[in-house]
Amino acid sequence: MTGAPLILYNSLTRSAEPFRPLDPGNVRVYSCGPTVYNYAHVGNLRAYVFTDTLARTIRWKGWPITHVINITDVGHLTSDADAGDDKMEAAARAQGRDIWAIARHYTDAFKQNLADLNITPPTHLPLATDHVAEMIEWGIRIADRHCYQLADGLYFDTTTVPDYGRLAGAADDAAHARIEAVAGKRHPQDFAIWRATPPGETRQMEWDSPWGRGAPGWHLECSVMAAKYLGPAFDIHTGGIDHREIHHPNEIAQNQAHCECADTGAQLWMHNNFLVDRTGKMSKSSGEFLTLARLVERGFHPLAYRLMCLQAHYRSELEFSWENLAAAQVRLKRMVHAVAALKARGEAPATGSAAAYREQLDAALSDDLNTPRALPVLDAMLADKKVSPADRLAMLAEFDAVLGLDLLQRDRAGLRVRPASATIDAATIEARLVERREARAAKDFPRSDAIRDALAAAGVEVMDGDPLGWDWKLNP
Repeated sequence: MTGAPLILYNSLTRSAEPFRPLDPGNVRVYSCGPTVYNYAHVGNLRAYVFTDTLARTIRWKGWPITHVINITDVGHLTSDADAGDDKMEAAARAQGRDIWAIARHYTDAFKQNLADLNITPPTHLPLATDHVAEMIEWGIRIADRHCYQLADGLYFDTTTVPDYGRLAGAADDAAHARIEAVAGKRHPQDFAIWRATPPGETRQMEWDSPWGRGAPGWHLECSVMAAKYLGPAFDIHTGGIDHREIHHPNEIAQNQAHCECADTGAQLWMHNNFLVDRTGKMSKSSGEFLTLARLVERGFHPLAYRLMCLQAHYRSELEFSWENLAAAQVRLKRMVHAVAALKARGEAPATGSAAAYREQLDAALSDDLNTPRALPVLDAMLADKKVSPADRLAMLAEFDAVLGLDLLQRDRAGLRVRPASATIDAATIEARLVERREARAAKDFPRSDAIRDALAAAGVEVMDGDPLGWDWKLNP
């Protein structure tokens, strides 16, 4: 490890702790992935910007990493509280489509989201349906001592493990457990390990098991895949803060039952806070929600969304608004413009060093991934004329490595995203700008102004004196 000690907030202990990997030669991280019954909304995607920042920081500080993000294509019910129908089965019925085709489509869409946000591909991206046999084996191992069977499946008795609910801060609190009331359950917070298919019903995804034909519970899959790819004890488990209350406590309970010990599986449990939209469009249950594709349709580059996320600490609630996103896009363009200017300057005499900026970046990231503190350091470094352009560009590569904004590879034209509502194409815009330059050269200012106004009406902002020339005018 290089630089300052890395301090990370552990949700389990509710404290910031020095990170000490179990194996410095292989830091092992598991991140709860998407349920692929629909597109991920931008609130979902905040979790992956966070976990990518974590993974990038670990690598930057000199540790190799094995990172797993699972794909939930079975087992997640329509309520996180272990209630309702399987989300995949419900989507297949609603759309009248093959459930496996639905899973493939939305898995591919999620992978594209990761690419568009410049999120480093994880080491493993396993599908839950590829691990059902191992889930059944896990259930068999823990069933006798920790589970009981009801007509609708196998349930986990949460009183059989130590400190159930410690992560949520609500041990033995039925009001906080929010688990489905099922006839015959021993305790309100007990949860399903295996869901038996109801009599007379056939599902597209079901398997034979000792507890009847059916499908695994959502919580079981993460325990199984984390253990398979990372071992029974690994370094960090991440997820959204909503997982802290039910899903992750249930994972911990399964892990403790499997090892017959008090170990939770991960050494640190880390959670990002919500992205909040006051219009209510961060919930798929509303039927209308904001996806990354929707942001692009409005003319926003995906990296503007990434930057908006980085401008808030991952443990802080972040409010989404079109105005906030537009401000992030302007900031991103200014950064790219500053980098272009540095590239154009070439060699220049310098009296300062960029090394201090690396120390400031390290201090910010080592302080529980404090990206809002790191971004002003980046701004100051780019603007520091005492440091040569070459040294600033070399230091920028380090900022890119951890913040993932890819500023060295971007240009402002590449950030110009055509809104779906635009009524004009780029070739027409360029032709009209040529006409406008000719009009200005002929001092025909009324015609020049008319062309500018016509472009503005079509959603185009003319930028006189700017080498870029024009950009789409966004109206959030």
